[in-house]
Order: sequence, then C-alpha cells, then structure tokens
Amino acid sequence: MVKMGLKFPGLHSFAPDKPGGILMMDLKEENPRALELRISRGFNLASFNPHGISTFIDTDDTVYLFVVNHPEFRNTVEIFKFEEEDNSLLHLKTIKHELLPSVNDIVAVGPAHFYATNDHYFSDTFLKYLETYLNLHWTNVVYYSPNEVKVVAEGFDTANGINISPDKKYIYVADILAHEIHVLEKHPNMNLTHLKVLELDTLVDNLSIDPSSGDILVGCHPNGQKLLVYDPNNPPSSEVLRIQNILSEKPTVTTVYANNGSVLQGSSVASVYDRKLLIGTLYHRALYCEL
Repeated sequence: MVKMGLKFPGLHSFAPDKPGGILMMDLKEENPRALELRISRGFNLASFNPHGISTFIDTDDTVYLFVVNHPEFRNTVEIFKFEEEDNSLLHLKTIKHELLPSVNDIVAVGPAHFYATNDHYFSDTFLKYLETYLNLHWTNVVYYSPNEVKVVAEGFDTANGINISPDKKYIYVADILAHEIHVLEKHPNMNLTHLKVLELDTLVDNLSIDPSSGDILVGCHPNGQKLLVYDPNNPPSSEVLRIQNILSEKPTVTTVYANNGSVLQGSSVASVYDRKLLIGTLYHRALYCEL
C-alpha cells in the first residue's frame, strides 16, 4: 500500500488542494496498477494528510493498516482494517499522545501496537526550526500499546524512517540529517538497545525490507537543499540504495536506482517484491520498474 498527498510546511506540493489517500498495487500481477482504496464513512477525508504507513497481519489473517496523519498539521496515528472483498479501509481508531508530538514514520508490531519515530521534539513550528538550527539531537523512537507508551530510544538528530527485521529481533531507524541508519535490538519488554550505526553519504529517508532476502531498501536524497527550495529547472534528484548484511562488520551498500530529477524527483521510499521495484517520492510521482 502507498500513501499520497503529504502536505508539510515549507515543502513543495504539486496538488496543494487535493486531500491525501491510500493506494494499493498488487505486485504479483503482470501489469500492476495503482488502485485508490475507499475509506469508510465517518473518517475526515478532507483533512487526511498521510505520512508514514505500516501494515500488520494478525493470526486470523486480518490486515491492519497504520497511518501517520497530520490533519491541519497536527499529529495522529490512524488504524484501519483492510476489507479485501471490496478493496476498502474501515477506520477503527485515532491515536493521539503527548509522547507523539511530531510523528514521521511507524512500524506496526501488533493490532494496536507500534514503534514510531518523532522527527522533532517539539510540535510548534517555530520551535521545530529552532531545534534543528541548534542541532539538539532530541528526537526519539516511541513504543505505543493500549497499556503502555514509552520512549525506547533517543538522541537522534532527526529520526525518520523505521522498520523491523524479518526475524523481528531488530529495529532499523534512519537518521536523515545525520546520514545514518541505526540498528537497535528489540527486547521482550519492547525496549530497544543500540547495537550499531551505518554511516552513508546521502540523506536517508524511509526504509523498507526485501521480504526474500532481508536486505534494506533506502529512499535517499543526494541534495537536501533542492527539496526545500524547489526549482523546476534544477529539481531534486533521486537515489535508492540496497543494504545487505547490515549486522555484519562490513555491510554491502549498492545503488539500485539514481536519477538527476529528469524522471523522478525527491525519492523518499522504495519497496521491492520478486524483482519488482516501486519508488515513491515526497511530492512528485511514483516509479515502477523491473530489476
């Protein structure tokens, strides 16, 4: 599933008046097409401003979709149930919490349980800019469940994308402004301990996992300044990296896709399934290709 329509202060938008939505592509199909999912009545679609998303499949095969939402630039997490028979989403719950002041991304670990990154400590726009300017390293990862909410990792420059290893033992966190991916070990009480850091020479945004290999796919921004100051004659470029064996002493980092912005602008995420690659962007289009 893919979200569309993120609006953010200071970020360019090609469709500023169009509300966000959730698209689905079946990569098992020979010629996959993006289908927008209908969302149940009662949910405020007009202010839907989706950011990070994650799915959780329960033991009874129920599929839950978790969406970071910024309605009127506030911070909530929305939980939906995917209704496969009519390709729709049933809204179940809206989550707000004082420990979720500036949510960026999310990884679901239960039907109402997740880890989330806060990309700022503050929710106020001016304080966010001040926090970034002073380089405070106050951003964090929070664990949420109906019974317990707690900070489980902190000290990041700007915690961004988050995901979990296929064996569910490790959490990966992208620190975008530090150009780093952090590996954290997950414990039975859901706390995290820091294991290692992989340094890269690009801004790392969102992380996805290749289900067949456990490799990490990273949507990257080679030039962050072009994202913030948009110039159609000099657009932001795109880059996707594959990281193999991140737990080893020397992980392998390879470039899967690179473009100067002539085809794809501002890549932020990439997912792969059976040698089929889907790349999403901050505010441009999505790109599908076969590897």
